[in-house]
Amino acid sequence: MSNSNTVSENMKPGTVVTMLNIQDADSNDNGKVMCVLNENIPFDIKSTTNNFFTVITDSELNRERSSQYNITVTCSDEGVPSLSSSVTLTLQISDVNDNAPVFERSSYEAYIVENNTPGPSIFTVKARDADWNQNARVSYILEDSSVNGVPVSSYVSVSADSGVIHAVRSFDYEQIKDFHFRVKAQDGGSPPLSSNVTVKVLIQDQNDNPPQVLYPVQTGGSLVAEMVPRSVDVGYLVTKVVAVDVDSGQNAWLSYKLQKATDRALFEVGLQNGEIRTIRQVTDKDAVKQRLTVIVEDNGQPSRSATVIVNVAVADSFPEVLSEFTDFTQDKEYNDNLTFYLVLALAVVSFLFITCLVVIISVKIYRWRQSRVMYHSNLPVIPYYPPRYSDTLGTGTLQHVYNYEVCRTTDSRKSDCKFGGAGSQNVLIMDPSSTGTMQRIQSEKSILDEPDSPLEVRLFQYYFNVRHYSIQSAFAVWCFIQMFFTSELQTATSIVQPGVYLVIQRPIAHLKYLCFFLIMLSMIIIMCGNLLFSNMFPFPVFICI
Repeated sequence: MSNSNTVSENMKPGTVVTMLNIQDADSNDNGKVMCVLNENIPFDIKSTTNNFFTVITDSELNRERSSQYNITVTCSDEGVPSLSSSVTLTLQISDVNDNAPVFERSSYEAYIVENNTPGPSIFTVKARDADWNQNARVSYILEDSSVNGVPVSSYVSVSADSGVIHAVRSFDYEQIKDFHFRVKAQDGGSPPLSSNVTVKVLIQDQNDNPPQVLYPVQTGGSLVAEMVPRSVDVGYLVTKVVAVDVDSGQNAWLSYKLQKATDRALFEVGLQNGEIRTIRQVTDKDAVKQRLTVIVEDNGQPSRSATVIVNVAVADSFPEVLSEFTDFTQDKEYNDNLTFYLVLALAVVSFLFITCLVVIISVKIYRWRQSRVMYHSNLPVIPYYPPRYSDTLGTGTLQHVYNYEVCRTTDSRKSDCKFGGAGSQNVLIMDPSSTGTMQRIQSEKSILDEPDSPLEVRLFQYYFNVRHYSIQSAFAVWCFIQMFFTSELQTATSIVQPGVYLVIQRPIAHLKYLCFFLIMLSMIIIMCGNLLFSNMFPFPVFICI
C-alpha cells in the first residue's frame, strides 16, 4: 500500500502530517499493534486511541535540502510469533519563498578603456535563488546613487533579466578614474526577497593627450629669449623645458629631443629632464641669435608629441641683445601655412588659365562648326553659261539681272550680305584650251556698309583653274590659324571651285588680354598672402615681381 501527500516546508515541528488507522482481528495481546517509522527522516509516529496513529514532523523541513520523503510505516502485533505489515507514504515538500538571491561574488570589479563607444556591455553580475519556480526567478535593479553629483544611471545601466551592465556614456580617464554602484537582485516570490552587491568600475587610460609645455611659455605677441654669456663653460645650463602629460602610467613618461637648431654643435637637450646645456665653448663666430626647436614626446602607443621653440641670445651684455631683438622677431622660417597658401594660389591661377583656354577652344570649335553649317546652307545658285558665250551689250537670250541673297537674323553677330548684278556685265569667254591658271571674271563692291557695325567685310571671288584642291586646302588652314591669333577681322574670302565660300570671323576673346588678366590675378593673390604673413615674409614686393 502506498499513499502520496504534500506538505509545506515551513511547517513547525509537531505538526500532524497524516493519520493512520491500524486494524488487527486477533484479540487480547495478539490484537495489540505497535508502529515504527524508518530512520533518518524528520518525522515521528504516535499512537492515539482505538488503534489510530498520527505521523508528525519531528524537526523543521527544508525543501532545498530534500523536496520529497518516502516514509515507511511498519506495524506489528504482540502475538507469538509476531505478525507485521507496512505501508509507504510519499511526502512532497512544497516550496516557500524563504531564500533570497545570492550573488556569485561578494563584490565585483569591472574594467573599461576610456573613449569607449556608448552601448556595449562591460560586465555581468549573476545571482542565484535556491527556491523553486517563481520564487527562484531573479531580476536585477540598479540602485539609485550618484557619482560626482550625477545620477549613476547616466553612467551605466543594468539588464533586468540577465544582469549585463552596459556603459551609457563614453568615459574620460582625465575626468573620472573610477566609480562604484550597487546592484540589487530580487526574486519573484511574495513577498519578494532581495540582496545587494557592490560593483566598482575602473577606467583604463589611453594615450589620448599630447604633452603640454609649461616652460618656456609660448606667447604670440612677444618674444622670450634666454641669454647666454660668451664666456660660459661647457655644460652651462641655459634653460629647462618643463612639460606635463595628463595621462597616466607610461603614457605620461616624457622624453625630450632636439629637433632643429641654428647650430646643433652648440647645444644639447637632456633626454629625460629637458635641460638645455652647452656642449662646447662659445666663440665669437657663433651667431647672437640661436633658435632651438625641442620636441617633447610621451611613451604611449601610438606616441604623441608637442614642440616648443627656445630662443637663445648669445651675448655678454643686454644692449648687444637689444640691438638684435627686432631682427629676432622677423626671422623667417619655413611655415606650413604660408606654403599652403602659395601652393593654393598657384593651383587657382593654373586652374583659371586652363579653364579659360578650354572655353576659348570650345567656342572656336563650335563657331567653326556653325560656319560650316552656314557654308553648306548658303551656297549660291550659279547660272549656266554655254561654252564660249559672251554678252557684252546686255542683249541675248539670258536674263540680264541675277540676285544672290544671304540673309541672317537681326540679332546675329555676323553681317547680312547681299550680292546683286546683271548677268550680262563683264561676261568673258572661257577658252578650255587656255593654259592660264586664273582669270578674273567678276568683281563686286561690298554692299554691307553699316556705319554702326564694328566689322568690315570685303568679299573677293576667285576662280581657280586647278584640277586638285591642295592649294585651296592650304589657304583655308592658313585662314583658320590666322583667325585664332588676330585681334580684328581682316578678310572674308570666297575660295572656289565655283560656288564655295569661306568666311573668316573675328575671335571673341583676345589671348593677350587673357594672359594679362591671369598675371594680374596671380600678383593680387600673392600680395594678399604677403599681407597675411608679413611677419614671416620679409620681401613681399620682390616675390610679387
